[in-house]
Amino acid sequence: MLYRPPIKMSADIPFIARHGLYSEEQLRLADELKRRVEKEALHLVRLAWADFHGAARAKAVAPEVFVEALSAGYNINVATSTLDGSGGRVFASFTRGGGMGLEEMTGSPNLVIVPDPATFRVLPWAPGIGWVLCDEYFRDGKPFHFSTRRLLKAQVERLKEQGRDCRVGLEVEWYLAKAAEEGFTEEHVGVPGLRGRALRTTPVEPGYSYHSETNLDLMQPVISELAKNYRALELPVRSIENEWGPGQLECTFQAEDPLRAADDLVLMRTATRQICRRLGYFATFMCHPGLKGYFSSGWHLHQSLTSSKTGGNLFMPDSDSEALSPTGRAYLGGLLTHASATSIFATPSVNGYRRFRPNSLAPDRAVWGIDHRGVFIRALGGVGDTATRLENRAGEPAANPYLFIAGQIVAGLNGIARNLDPGPPETDPYQSDHPALPANLGEAIEATDKDELVRREFGDVFVDYYLALKRAELGRFHTFCNERGLEHIGGDVTEWEQNEYFDFF
Repeated sequence: MLYRPPIKMSADIPFIARHGLYSEEQLRLADELKRRVEKEALHLVRLAWADFHGAARAKAVAPEVFVEALSAGYNINVATSTLDGSGGRVFASFTRGGGMGLEEMTGSPNLVIVPDPATFRVLPWAPGIGWVLCDEYFRDGKPFHFSTRRLLKAQVERLKEQGRDCRVGLEVEWYLAKAAEEGFTEEHVGVPGLRGRALRTTPVEPGYSYHSETNLDLMQPVISELAKNYRALELPVRSIENEWGPGQLECTFQAEDPLRAADDLVLMRTATRQICRRLGYFATFMCHPGLKGYFSSGWHLHQSLTSSKTGGNLFMPDSDSEALSPTGRAYLGGLLTHASATSIFATPSVNGYRRFRPNSLAPDRAVWGIDHRGVFIRALGGVGDTATRLENRAGEPAANPYLFIAGQIVAGLNGIARNLDPGPPETDPYQSDHPALPANLGEAIEATDKDELVRREFGDVFVDYYLALKRAELGRFHTFCNERGLEHIGGDVTEWEQNEYFDFF
């Protein structure tokens, strides 16, 4: 239940109370935080928010300013939402409508970020530094159009209105490497629209000895430091495993509610990169680094629905003859039907589409199977298994978690509403005649642009904004390829991709 301000309004009422932005639980947690900050020896608190990539942006404020922000919010510039991943300006911010046809975006205005007290942490690797995720609002209290965290919250509310909850489990692959350069030179410095040269690294182990304990031990000092910090941050990491490529690791998470899972991934990615750099190492969540012998990394998203009333798994079948309940099959039907339209949220980069190859560990078409690692959606569980779930295997580790998860809920609920039939499971997915997934970012953009469901649930304003950013990214890639006579599709990972994604993600 949201806190509602008194009918009589006053400019003296702090921003959060004036607009009723905290729930009763958030109000309680905010009061606790105010007292805690007085006792903690904090120097600064990072007010963080997720950009359209799902990457953490932050401002560091004094503890007393953070306490004030728990009532009044804190002003930030809207700029991080109008620039692409290279810092290039995509929209004409200083014209009327901000280049978006939205009066409220004229002139690159300020936003107010509101800390979510449930996300507060003290960073164990940075003594005296607090961290909290924030939600963005316009100065009149209206939610910011382009907040991806807001979009996921809206889908979670839709579920609750239907008497359902969602459980999300994450398996995220990434690369650990040794930093081969002490610092930065002019080569590393880019300009808006063109990122500088990516940091040089060396492998930490030779790779391609799946689950080798010896190779795992080569990375153990860094892994142990990460595990200690993950635990201190209360991140529900279940395992850290040595994967396929040289220094490729996979972190698996316990199942959580969607918003907590997305928040935790934002924190885990930024924490991992910061901790590794402090140790002289380098972590990247880029899908396919352009380095010799490197293999693509994926992000497998596990999902199920539960009853809000009983907590029971709504995907679990009643009979051994079925892999899923009728609800689970219909939800699966939605994921398959809208696979192309939601692909951009699971795989949002030029580089990510290099995973989609036949007979690989990634899918290339919209097909499902029972415990089969070559399909788009893998069904796991069965009768009596309360962990019965669907695993989307098409994600890349650089995806925005709010959009990836929200896109799955949108597609799945549409499948339930229309009682969509997913058809029989496949055992030979790469030879099937099912629809192909988008083979590149351009195809994904066009699929999303034309999809009525995504536009209805996310809104035309957000979809047009997001696709404009993705088209700008794709355009810069095409310009690079054209200048060098390279093919836009296929071939080796380009220098542009390495510079664009390796150090950013």
